[in-house]
Amino acid sequence: MSEQVIRSALADEAAIRQVLARYCRGLDRMDKAMAYAVWHEGGTANYYDIFQGSGRGFVDWVWEAHAEMERHSHQIAQSVIDLDGDTACSETYVTVALWTNPDEQGEQQEIIGRGRYLDMWSRREGRWAIDHREHVLDMQTVQPLRRGYVSDVSQRDSTDPSYKVLG
Repeated sequence: MSEQVIRSALADEAAIRQVLARYCRGLDRMDKAMAYAVWHEGGTANYYDIFQGSGRGFVDWVWEAHAEMERHSHQIAQSVIDLDGDTACSETYVTVALWTNPDEQGEQQEIIGRGRYLDMWSRREGRWAIDHREHVLDMQTVQPLRRGYVSDVSQRDSTDPSYKVLG
């Protein structure tokens, strides 16, 4: 394999990893345009037992769900990415932490989901994005929230300090 082919493959993998990271950032900062951009036009999503439809429709659905949460945080871990020219597939491990808003008694829950994004990708006009996502929730815990430190700096919008650094 030539050095140029290797560099091209590494650049494609980096571009896909960047999209995955921006998806998490888009959800956590409630930046809908960033979250929409993860999918190509016509892209689809199947979050088993939760949502099935368009990628854009999923973003709209999750927006309402996250608006009902006090806080949420998405982290991605290892990814396996298989490239084939202008298409790719990947498996990426994800952890989602959600804090519900207080109920009538002032109690909250912490929901931790651990699963995987199984994504089909394509590069169109030089841009990698998802054509189809399958989300597999491997396990989930729900427990009473025992609050610890909560940052006043972290925000779910463009006032978050990350926008000063990344724009």
